[in-house]
Amino acid sequence: MKEPSVDGRNSSFISHPISLLKLRAELLSKARRFLEARGYLEVETPLLSFDVGVDLHLEPFQVSVGGFGGEGEPRTAYLQTSPEFGMKRLLAAGLGDCFQITRSFRRGEVGAMHNPEFTIIEWYRVGGHYRDLMTEVGEFASEVCGWPKAETISYADAFRRFVGIDLNRSSTLDLMRIAAERSFYSSDRDHLLNLLLANDVEPNLGVDKPTLLYDYPSTQAALAKIRPVGRNSVAERFELYYHGVELANGYQELTDADELRCRNRLQNQLRVAMGLQPLPAESKLLAAMDAGLPDCTGVALGFDRLVMLALGCSSVAEVMAFPFDRA
Repeated sequence: MKEPSVDGRNSSFISHPISLLKLRAELLSKARRFLEARGYLEVETPLLSFDVGVDLHLEPFQVSVGGFGGEGEPRTAYLQTSPEFGMKRLLAAGLGDCFQITRSFRRGEVGAMHNPEFTIIEWYRVGGHYRDLMTEVGEFASEVCGWPKAETISYADAFRRFVGIDLNRSSTLDLMRIAAERSFYSSDRDHLLNLLLANDVEPNLGVDKPTLLYDYPSTQAALAKIRPVGRNSVAERFELYYHGVELANGYQELTDADELRCRNRLQNQLRVAMGLQPLPAESKLLAAMDAGLPDCTGVALGFDRLVMLALGCSSVAEVMAFPFDRA
């Protein structure tokens, strides 16, 4: 029998030292204690479901599920890209504040910051406001990882500071010109914004302390509510960054089922235009929202990225026992 090294590592079995995995476990325990101390109830929801979020940028794994009891045609089920649908169904049933630490799955996401299977921490507060949740997420980063107190900056202010433009007065042609100066070419406003965000803004976020970027363009609302601001509007959502890495995404959650149906239709139209398969537009979540989803806020946090930064690593694979290439 081969003896393990001093730190418990045997490279034929796992990818990284046992000591590193123990530190990961400590951070996971801290995260659970943080949420339990604030009154959140831990829950479990399905990893495999016939429902799935409809998003142009998220591609789920599909699983063919045979007829139950040997009868019926096989159906397509999906490994969940996040536990959102199941957790919101619990909120609609009256459960109250809850959190989940689970695995999620996204196709085509492999790299320094991505693994097709990853650990996500997601929590929801009933009756809360997204700015209060932003504060709580900053506290989470400080208490769990020992990081400095988080700062906040709006999406518009970040573009004003790091790109040098006023989004309220900038046309798509203005954005095209600025992007072309960086050798980026597109005629789609949101695509241009995302290119400039990745190139000019994100590298400047969370340099010395975690940064919460908030109030995104309304066209990037996803499942967040939209709020009018003068003649414009913003999506009531935020993201947490540290050292330029996106760690969490939070919303003032959309509760209007008809609005979600409209957004699902639009996302499926965009998917088809991109050559992607449309995803199921109706779901048990929509039925629950029809019955009544309470006002709530929610946030999803990528735990592997958090561990990566907390332990000074450069890729999520370094903080997983079995990353994708060794799964």
